Amino acid sequence: MTIGRIIETADCVAEGVGWLCAQDPRLALAYAQTGPLPLRRKPDGFAELLSAIVSQQVSVASANAIWARMLAAGYTDPDRIRTITEEDLRAGGLSRQKARYAKALAEADIDFNGLRQEPTAEVVKILTQVPGIGVWTAEIYAMFSLGRADVFAPGDLALQESARVLFDLPDRPNEKALRQMAEAWSPWRSVAARLLWAYYHVAKDREGIR
Repeated sequence: MTIGRIIETADCVAEGVGWLCAQDPRLALAYAQTGPLPLRRKPDGFAELLSAIVSQQVSVASANAIWARMLAAGYTDPDRIRTITEEDLRAGGLSRQKARYAKALAEADIDFNGLRQEPTAEVVKILTQVPGIGVWTAEIYAMFSLGRADVFAPGDLALQESARVLFDLPDRPNEKALRQMAEAWSPWRSVAARLLWAYYHVAKDREGIR
């Protein structure tokens, strides 16, 4: 099983947009309102997943402040995390639960280089075995840290709401319904997600999000 296309540059995103707009007039309509989409590539590895855990259920400002403290303390390396206590992590700004998640991630000893060669379904399976990492986080990691062109995150509320507005649906599609809907956007589902996120902001400014 192959890993498919990898999004490396803005040209890759543009190629995906062209394909999607040719396939679906609603997506073309959305793109006409959003304009060019961001690349949104991120590094892969332990620190990126730890940062995702830090960011869960807190504001962006709070997450940035806590992450700055973690960086300053050198608490972003798995070897370092394994040698310190949960209390040390709590002193760095993590909640008790997130401190446990950080330790679990370090103890999982994930082969991050190896993940680059694994099919997306296997990436999600491996990552979600770690406490504190759910399907949404794993799919976002595959999308932006691994650059997979054909992965979606249908549990994302902004994607659900964007799809509701764009496709004039009576209600937000749930995760299962949106996953099925996104099958039509393969092999560029990651670009479709970028487009729907961008359109979410257009729709929110225009009519508000209910």
